[in-house]
Order: sequence, then structure tokens, then C-alpha cells
Amino acid sequence: MVKSRSKVAIIGAGFVGASTAFAMSLQQMATEVVLIDVNKEKAYGEALDINHGISFLGQMAVYSGDYSDVKDCDVIIVTAGANRKPGETRLDLAKKNVAIAKEITKNVMKHYNHGVILVVSNPVDILTYMITKWSGLPKGRVVGSGTVLDSSRFRYLLSKKLNVDVRNVHGYIIGEHGDSQLPAWSATHIAGQNISEYSHAPNGILTNEDKITIAEEVKKAGAEIIKNKGATYYAIAITINAIVETLLKDQNTIRTVGSVMNGEYGIKDVALSLPSIVNCEGIQNIIPLVLSPEEEEALRASAESVKAVLNEVKDI
Repeated sequence: MVKSRSKVAIIGAGFVGASTAFAMSLQQMATEVVLIDVNKEKAYGEALDINHGISFLGQMAVYSGDYSDVKDCDVIIVTAGANRKPGETRLDLAKKNVAIAKEITKNVMKHYNHGVILVVSNPVDILTYMITKWSGLPKGRVVGSGTVLDSSRFRYLLSKKLNVDVRNVHGYIIGEHGDSQLPAWSATHIAGQNISEYSHAPNGILTNEDKITIAEEVKKAGAEIIKNKGATYYAIAITINAIVETLLKDQNTIRTVGSVMNGEYGIKDVALSLPSIVNCEGIQNIIPLVLSPEEEEALRASAESVKAVLNEVKDI
């Protein structure tokens, strides 16, 4: 049942957190949105800035607060974390952000009484796994934003290539939100047709070279944006907003969110993204896809790639 009142906490008032709060205000997504940040002045300023436009949008409480405000939240979004600096490895970033996430989780759980924790900070697969373990919450209650944005980028690029409305393109990027991710071509459809069938239709030519190019463009999309404008935040804010809507409205929407694997495709004890039914309780269940042998092998390789980093940070 959809609640008449809803409360969302956003931990981290940087580019992503602030843009998420702004997107939520535009959509009037929740009754209350609280911004929490170690830089209290930044959180206050962002909330104030949004409030000055609220009269054009509707009735909604947007304010800055502290960890005590996570009480009674329906969704707690974790966007806080360090950015990767030039010369830093993926592992360097993971170690820094795991330490930050551990402190955040400890403070959240002091006041947590219900709701879903949505992990957005990177490396999101590592942090989704660790926060699941630290929080001790039931299965599915900690959700990673995973490859939801990657899947959106994938659909966008396919729609441009095939000149078809993006809303009619259905496809998923699965595995890691990172270099080892893969498109599930076996489960990519347009107008009810598998992409391989549609590719034989007029104006539907999609070669193997095109597929490789699109997969690489999805993988490198974030880096391309960072190179040109310094950070990515608009698309991820829209993505978070879509996931939060699914949670608050109990929609049972299928999203490629991240969660800890428990034997799917023979993969255990690592967080990855697979199409999952999401509702107000978090992840209800993972949808099994019929993947090709090559895709299954690539998915298991993706799991091993994430595990290699996870093994280096588990004891932090």
C-alpha cells in the first residue's frame, strides 16, 4: 500500500545528493526530504536553495539535519564518498569509501527503525555488500543503485542507433557497475522482438561491431562526462529518483539494482546487479534471465572482478 506521507534521507549533499534532492522536489516525490552531510553548512545551503523555489512546485518539506533524522525514513540514500583522484587506483578509492561507509552505517543504524537503504556511492557493488553485512538488515532491504543508470545509457544508445523511441527499447546491463559489466543481449527486446530478430527488420541493422561499440560507450560514459564537465550528477539523480519512486509507491518495478548474490548463476557472497523486482520492502526477488553460455561466463568473471577488490577491503 502506498503511504500518504513519506520521508527520505539523503546522506551526502555533494553534486549527486543535492541533484537528487532537487529532482525529488521537481517530482514532489516525498513529503519530507532531509539532507545530511558532515559539512552542515553545505547541506543547509542546498536545502535552502531548493526551498526558495518550492512555492512553484507544491507542498514539501526539504531541510538539513543529522543522523537522528533517519528515524521513520522510508528510504535512506547513501551518496557520500570521496571522488577518485588522478593517479589513484580503483582499490585506493574502495578503501577510502569503505571506511566512510562504515562510519555512515554505524550512525544510521543508531536511529534506524524501518525503511530501505539505497546505496549510490562508489564503488557501489563493494559498498552494497559491506553495508548489507554491517547493517544486519533482512535480505533485500539494502539496495545498490547498481547498473540502473548503465542500463538507461544502454537503452539510450540503442534507441539512437536504431532510430526508435527509447521507451520501446528494453535491455539490461548486468554484473558490476564498472569495467566488467556486460549487456544481456539475449534479453534485449524491441517491440516484443529479441534484438537479433529486430536487427533484420528495415532500419534495424545492428552488427556485431555495433554491439561492441555500444557496450564500450556505456562502460566509458561516466568517464566521458567527467572529462568534459568534471562530474556526473544529473542522470544519476534522475535514476535515484526513479528507484525511490519504485520504493515509495510499491510499484514492483523491474530494475537492475545491486544486491548480494545467493547462488544465482552459481555466484555467491558478492554484490552484483541483475534485473530484480523492487517494491516498498526493497528487493522482492531477482528475475532469472536465460543467458547465453558466453554471457553467463562473462557474468561470473564480473563477479570475480568485484570479489578481488572485496577481498582487499573486507577487514576495514
